[in-house]
Amino acid sequence: MIKQKFKFSVLFICTFLFISCKQEPADDTPWISLFDGESLNGWTQKGGKANYTVRDNSIVGSTVHDTPNSFMTTDKTYGDFIMELDYKVDATMNSGIQIRSNSYPHYMDGRVHGYQIEIDPSDRAWSAGIYDEARRGWLNPMTENPEAQKAFKQNDWNHYRIEAIGDTIKTWINGVPAAHLIDDKTPEGFIALQVHSIGNDQQEGTEIIWKNIKILTDSLSKYSMETPVPPSITKNALGVDEQKNGWQMLWDGKTTDGWRGARLDEFPEKGWEIKDGVLTVLSSGGEESAAGGDIVTKETYGDFELKVDFKLTEGANSGIKYYVDTDLNKGPGSSIGLEYQILDDQRHPDAKLGNHEGSRTVSSLYDLIKADEDKPINPIGEWNTAHIISKDGHVEHWLNGMKVLEYERGSDEYKKLVSESKYVTWPNFGEAEKGHILLQDHGDRVSFKNIKIKPITKE
Repeated sequence: MIKQKFKFSVLFICTFLFISCKQEPADDTPWISLFDGESLNGWTQKGGKANYTVRDNSIVGSTVHDTPNSFMTTDKTYGDFIMELDYKVDATMNSGIQIRSNSYPHYMDGRVHGYQIEIDPSDRAWSAGIYDEARRGWLNPMTENPEAQKAFKQNDWNHYRIEAIGDTIKTWINGVPAAHLIDDKTPEGFIALQVHSIGNDQQEGTEIIWKNIKILTDSLSKYSMETPVPPSITKNALGVDEQKNGWQMLWDGKTTDGWRGARLDEFPEKGWEIKDGVLTVLSSGGEESAAGGDIVTKETYGDFELKVDFKLTEGANSGIKYYVDTDLNKGPGSSIGLEYQILDDQRHPDAKLGNHEGSRTVSSLYDLIKADEDKPINPIGEWNTAHIISKDGHVEHWLNGMKVLEYERGSDEYKKLVSESKYVTWPNFGEAEKGHILLQDHGDRVSFKNIKIKPITKE
């Protein structure tokens, strides 16, 4: 009888183990470890001075006072990848995992910026949401995903899966689908483990711990997972924080609403193309405003911030004008206004022309002030971001996150520059209180998207 019971027990255990193995097959994904479990080889700290150490095959980050956000960054950069890791975070901390992030001297003096997969143990519970560190703020919070909010385990280990493939980023928290973002701002960058800065009222030495950090960069379509979460699409749309901060879309990505020809009541019937969320002025041989002509906003603007993504073709010329008065210059050529120059500096002859040397190069104040020579321009065929700030007469031009020039409208120095330029024939040039925003038709193919403005109310 005892032997029979023993045989039955052995049989039961073997059957149980067999079924268990069958239900949970071994992970055959060819993961590559990003952490050797013993040292921080292959990683470099950037930003603040938080403490990073290795303990029990894990990377441990602990907070310190009087320092900004800290980041332990991979020495390698990654574009498309699938990544998994585990972490445990102190309930009082805020943290995150940077992906496709960068640090450049020209951008906020090297500040780390890029996509962050949030770690949020607070009651808000936005863990695995996607934040744009040091740029646009929240892109894909967890407000519409209560299942993901409930998946976070307080004071315990949590597991993240992150897929970044093409323009799509997807996240999972403890196996629950979380964020789904479509955004093409940054295609490549390092991965980083963040220790957030703390206030003087917060305890120093609180910890976040990461382990089992692994990545896959090949055969991604084979291992990529579907998600039921609807995508958050940022192309020609505002992020959550941008909306809160007063930004408005100037172009919806689909129609001509809000725009007209500079010399027309409606949008031009030719010369411009709207396709796949991109607004393109077509090539017509390089002649200024000879095809569809310039287009302008129907509204006028006083103080403002303006951001426009633009893409050049080889040898192309165009511009973004502001404080434009379309009642001026009824003759040939472009409408009159201050111009943020868009140009292929290497191939277009305008780069070497102008009464002020270099003032017709990309991001310059056309024919008046030359942009910084060290400006960060992306290669032809890639997107760049123009940023113009105008407040109380002070104007700044930015290119890809770097301020490249500034000036004071109406100042004596400004008036002297105008008197030495092609604009000397226009009384009080560029000093209007309000004006239209203009995209120029200079006969070359140039594309635009993500056109947004933040009107600034005078105090």
